[in-house]
Amino acid sequence: MVRSSRSGTTCSEHRGDTPVRTCVGCKKRAPVGELLRVVALDRRLVADTRRRLPGRGAWLHPGPECLAKAERRRAFPRALRVHGTLDVAELREHLGQVTGKHGQGSVPGPDGTKEAGRPVMSQP
Repeated sequence: MVRSSRSGTTCSEHRGDTPVRTCVGCKKRAPVGELLRVVALDRRLVADTRRRLPGRGAWLHPGPECLAKAERRRAFPRALRVHGTLDVAELREHLGQVTGKHGQGSVPGPDGTKEAGRPVMSQP
């Protein structure tokens, strides 16, 4: 049995679990269901809510704090392996809509459903 050098757990314990990615803003690891995939299209950052757009993606917690940290660190061009600056206006607008309607950490799909296909519950 192979042991992981970081956590001391065995590799077989991680098989079958949900994939884990690292947020480019806060650098914390989280399941992909909690993160938003971001891709670069025509020098602008686009939220890939369905996780189907082609190309390299970067993962981000759907909140303004992580977006601000990622911008400050210039993490998007590095993670997406593009040169120069990227326009974040569309992504910022998307995050404002998501956090305003659904609360932080909930990334609904384009049809108002979460990844598992359940409808998004509205907040009173």
